Amino acid sequence: MPIESPFSRLPDDLPEGAPVEPDPAYLDEEEWSGRDFLWVSNEPAGDAAVHWMRLFERREETGLYPLLLNTLHGEPGRPWHEGELWPTPVGTIDVLTANGVLRRFWDAVAPEPEDDGTDDLLSGPWPGLAAAGEGGEDPDVVARRLAESLSIGRDWLLGLVPAARGADTLTIVGWGGPGNHTNHTQEISAVVRSWEERFGARVVAVGFDELSLSVAAPPVTLDHALRVAAEHLAFCPDNIWQGVGSLEDYAEGLVGADHWSFWWD
Repeated sequence: MPIESPFSRLPDDLPEGAPVEPDPAYLDEEEWSGRDFLWVSNEPAGDAAVHWMRLFERREETGLYPLLLNTLHGEPGRPWHEGELWPTPVGTIDVLTANGVLRRFWDAVAPEPEDDGTDDLLSGPWPGLAAAGEGGEDPDVVARRLAESLSIGRDWLLGLVPAARGADTLTIVGWGGPGNHTNHTQEISAVVRSWEERFGARVVAVGFDELSLSVAAPPVTLDHALRVAAEHLAFCPDNIWQGVGSLEDYAEGLVGADHWSFWWD
């Protein structure tokens, strides 16, 4: 019996679009179920965020998590319409922990302790996960606010993924944005799952090699922000080394920040 597509009963009033087929060159046939894993609008649109907010409210009802999607500059087919994706079962995330993933990442990117001029936090082994954020706003309210902000003066593709939570969408579609840091997107999803739980993070937008999260309960002290910054360094070292260059300067920007963005070179 054919597998029913999760997009066979789409919500009304969507822009024109279609399910994506993975390019066989990127397909892991041992993990590929043949099930539709991503629907994408045909064209970018200025009202994509309006659709996103409506679909975000209905995600539990529809079983579809919406994404604002961007493409590679100058190559609008990549990665979404060209199927430059590695769809992977969501169960591959379940066997991972954020602490274990970040510890491995940390060991690969943190400077050696004897390096001069590095932040004190970098002069030792993996410091462990930061404490959860306290208080904060309703995560869905913050997510909608970020979608509105990102839509100002910018057109996005609209994507839909059969996923229960935003973190899982990255693995289900087989997003390869962090490919120069890890080829296992489920590691990225495992960390984002933890951020959803500890900081009220929500996945809002995904680009060719970019990720935007709303954050409802960010750190409010510099000490806490430094611990979160250590997680960000392990998760996406380009944010620091090709950004402000200092973990302390980066941490200052995390205090009270309701939007975390990541970019992998």
